[in-house]
Amino acid sequence: MDLGFIGLGNMGLPIATRLIEAGHPLVVFDTRPDIVAQAVDLGAQAASSPRDVADRAETVLASLPSVLASREVALGTDGVIEGRRVERFIDLSTVGSTAAQQIQTQLAQRGIAMLDSPVSGGVGGAAKGTLTLMVSGPRDQFEIVEPILARLGTPFFVDTKPGAGQTMKLVNNLLAATALAATSEVVVMGVKAGLDPSVMIEVINAGSGATNASRDKFPKSILPRSFDYGFATGLMVKDVRLYLEEAEALGLPTEVAAAVGRLWELVLREEGPESDFTTAIKPIEAAAGVIVDGRPSG
Repeated sequence: MDLGFIGLGNMGLPIATRLIEAGHPLVVFDTRPDIVAQAVDLGAQAASSPRDVADRAETVLASLPSVLASREVALGTDGVIEGRRVERFIDLSTVGSTAAQQIQTQLAQRGIAMLDSPVSGGVGGAAKGTLTLMVSGPRDQFEIVEPILARLGTPFFVDTKPGAGQTMKLVNNLLAATALAATSEVVVMGVKAGLDPSVMIEVINAGSGATNASRDKFPKSILPRSFDYGFATGLMVKDVRLYLEEAEALGLPTEVAAAVGRLWELVLREEGPESDFTTAIKPIEAAAGVIVDGRPSG
């Protein structure tokens, strides 16, 4: 199956690489020529626009950083919707259910099926093919592309309702944002009280307080002070905001989510949108006057 791929960022390029390595003819587009050149060196063909991709591939995937970018790529003047060959559009981005439904409706009017398929697993998961893909849309279209998605990780068919995959992703990422924020806060508290942060993480991971944050993010990026896990603060804040918007639209209480959202807005202001999201601990450290440093002394 000829594939197209739009958006060769931190997640998109390793995903595209896996598709190329699987032997799929791949046409790619990104606004940065140097990144496109990297994909071409791996075996992809360059396109001049999203429309050009959709003129040359029946299945087009996209991995984009914002709702605005997804709308423009899918529905813009030179977007996928104008393509002559495209039959289906798979959006791996996190845009929220409302945007996904709106994009799906307009693409359907041109006979283009859409699957929204946000992913979880970070840059490492993209490179290793261990992503979790949360897919919604027409079941028959999912069955056609399931082998392609399986090359990227484990696809879960969430529902036929457009946008359901987005809701699932926002639920997942709100929990991830909460776990990282809460773990950061309690470890800072322990360090302030005189505990060794590395010992704290070992004990937490052996006990009932273990989370993905304590098992993975702390040992890899926070305790060694590398802050290089591979997911941007700006993207996490976007996901938390989308969760709050959808929860509030459903008339649901958001006491915990709103508190988590306030912390992440602080991280965004203090550390910037391009910072790694594991820097969430830094404003908490600053307020406490301590540093969580798990590096061996000397």
